[in-house]
Amino acid sequence: MSTESPKPAVRRTRLTPEREAELYEAVLAILREVGYDALTMDAVAARTHSSKATLYRQWRGKPELVANALRHNKPGSLEGVDTGTVRGDLHAMVCQADAEQMEKDTALLRGLGHAVHTNPELHRALREVLVEPEMGWLDEMLRRAVRRGELAADNPAIPFVAHMMIGGFLARPLIEDRAPDAEFLTHYVDAVIIPALGV
Repeated sequence: MSTESPKPAVRRTRLTPEREAELYEAVLAILREVGYDALTMDAVAARTHSSKATLYRQWRGKPELVANALRHNKPGSLEGVDTGTVRGDLHAMVCQADAEQMEKDTALLRGLGHAVHTNPELHRALREVLVEPEMGWLDEMLRRAVRRGELAADNPAIPFVAHMMIGGFLARPLIEDRAPDAEFLTHYVDAVIIPALGV
């Protein structure tokens, strides 16, 4: 019979929402200052008075931490939105956009562009944490519209709604050198996406 005492289970600490938000804000601040490649877990730990062990317990590494910080800070989402119409749902999403925050986020995403293309782990984390959940909510929104009879199931624009939405967020800074805001995005939804869907 063994006399060794059992090893204690590794306990994963649960961060409060306030502490988690503080960590995400610090990650985004460092990203804006130095970019993705130069951001380190050491820098995040120092900025937030955390230990690296705590950071790695909560997130597998830098890609997951950055992806979650971006999701936490995302200006609009379809999660939980159900107004009863496609137009209402899309308006509800874009009306969450704050102009000042959108300007910061546009600059941040521009800076991340190169890192996404050269870092497969960051690309994977962004897809898992940001892209795939939003695509799921968008698909459900469109399925509801089909069930209501608002959209035909074979509407050829349905597969391209996500592309159109991303275009609205990304094209304005390139064309006008201005960040998108709620007013611009609302007009964009009404002028581009709603006519494309035929509703």
